Amino acid sequence: EGALRRVMANAEFTGQPISLDFAKEALRDLLALQERLVSIENIQKTVAAYYKLRVADLLSKKRSRSVARPRQVAMTLAKELTNHSLPEIGDAFGGRDHTTVLHANRRIASLRETEKRIDDDYLNLLRTLTG
Repeated sequence: EGALRRVMANAEFTGQPISLDFAKEALRDLLALQERLVSIENIQKTVAAYYKLRVADLLSKKRSRSVARPRQVAMTLAKELTNHSLPEIGDAFGGRDHTTVLHANRRIASLRETEKRIDDDYLNLLRTLTG
């Protein structure tokens, strides 16, 4: 609905008739964002490989830092790179609550400011996922 309104507003503003090319141009930034979005499964596979874990580890109930930290990074990337809600992201990570995803996002944001290693890992994974 928002995309339709944007095309109509652009047409009204410019006085041009709506065509497929006009709509593509009006929605160019939205289309680019859509191409950039990745799946939660792809994020899980990429993060697991990066940290030399199995995807099953990210989905498990394990709470050791060696598993929990990569899981938090993956949840944060899922929040940033997908349109999924916090409950959907939590479900994709072993049925975790949305508040766990929220905590992961806040924790990684905080750690990125104080620990260069976490920031470097996050940025490397972000580059890998967004190509």
